[in-house]
Amino acid sequence: MKLSKAFKLLIGVSAIAVGTVAFAQDTDIERASLVVHDKNPFPSTYQPWPSQMTAITNAHILTGDGGEIESGTVLMDGGKIVAVGTGVSIPAGANVIDGTGKWVTPGIIDMHSHMGIWTDGGNDVRAANTAGMWGEHSVWPQTPNFPAALAAGVTTQMQLPGSANQFGGRSVTLKMVPGRTTEDLKFPGAPYGIKMACGENPRRVHQAQGRPSTAMGVFYGYRSSWIDATEYKNSWDKYYADYEAGEDPKAPKRDLKNETLMGVLNGEVLIEQHCYRADEMVNVINMSKEFDYKVTAFHHVVEAYKIADILAENDICAGMWADWWGFKLESFDGIDENIPMMAAAGGCAVVHSDSDNGGQRLNQEAAKAWADGKRVGLDFTHGEVFQWLTLNAAKAIGLDDVVGSLTAGKNADVVIWNGDPLSVYALAENVFIDGAMHYDRDNQDNQWITDNALGYVTAGDHQ
Repeated sequence: MKLSKAFKLLIGVSAIAVGTVAFAQDTDIERASLVVHDKNPFPSTYQPWPSQMTAITNAHILTGDGGEIESGTVLMDGGKIVAVGTGVSIPAGANVIDGTGKWVTPGIIDMHSHMGIWTDGGNDVRAANTAGMWGEHSVWPQTPNFPAALAAGVTTQMQLPGSANQFGGRSVTLKMVPGRTTEDLKFPGAPYGIKMACGENPRRVHQAQGRPSTAMGVFYGYRSSWIDATEYKNSWDKYYADYEAGEDPKAPKRDLKNETLMGVLNGEVLIEQHCYRADEMVNVINMSKEFDYKVTAFHHVVEAYKIADILAENDICAGMWADWWGFKLESFDGIDENIPMMAAAGGCAVVHSDSDNGGQRLNQEAAKAWADGKRVGLDFTHGEVFQWLTLNAAKAIGLDDVVGSLTAGKNADVVIWNGDPLSVYALAENVFIDGAMHYDRDNQDNQWITDNALGYVTAGDHQ
């Protein structure tokens, strides 16, 4: 069912509220207002901090897209990267930071974090399909974990619900900046994702409730949900087509669960799939082709090395730990060379955390994976390894066009390190987000402290 281009633009705008759209018509029939649901009812209120033109000179630069520049300059202005290289002209009036002996990289991106969500609990197990839940409603912006991640060079995180359900709910992407509300941290324009989980977790959690207890039961639940979502999408497509044709149709009943899955089918919501085993990942890929949607990334894929070529051919990113495996049956076939083998196959290899602790040491995790690859003859450059934390991670969350590399025009999310960031001794000295310095290791006045970290009032404090 085809809609006109103008009509598609009308219903595709994410900031249109329900029932407020007037539509020109060549008929005397009085019709109800067109119903269009707001696709982003909780918009970002993030405001970049004031910044000044800044040039970091004489630094060893890892560009984030695999490149490496010795004794180079990074110039940023207006919150964006302006130029990177060895012959960059520095305009008069720019703030110049001497980077001699320092290394400069893009901000690290963690594609799989629960730092903000888990303070309230990341799993709501009322049903196997909770796609209608929005993870941002469990984010606690005062968690002290956010400043800790920032101090470790992390500038962007995707926050995800847990893996107890087949469909866990929507993800939300955050900037590591102070804010009173979740919306203050929310990355403007970042696409939503839907957390899906196959494997042992949803089976273990739901089998006592009479819900899926086998792999075939989980995939039955998936496919049934996609059938329902397809029918829901078709009903809305028909409603809009009938309205455009001059009829006065009744809008379908709104369903938050199917609304999220319809977003996937429309190419607006990303699939972020928790999956360990190679065979189950292939099952997910086949299912995505059955229902005509795209899997953006698999998470926790300890068996990526078995199907690295398939993941690469299907342009699916693989989020992995460096060496955490063997902690449950489906993770027993993991190997330490997983990440380098995925990268060697030409795939989108990503180092992720899934942990408040690991989220503060992602550079060290990448270094461990690099060393594991070297031991079996898979070597990479510094620049190629750091891409596992930057551009590849940005691709996994749908933001590689705006962050993830030191490319002119992209957001100026930049980290100055005291040395090689793939060294265990490396420390982030300065962290810029949109060109503004949000962390300075040598200046406590420029370090983010949440209300929670300040302590609490005890009895007698006000007496």
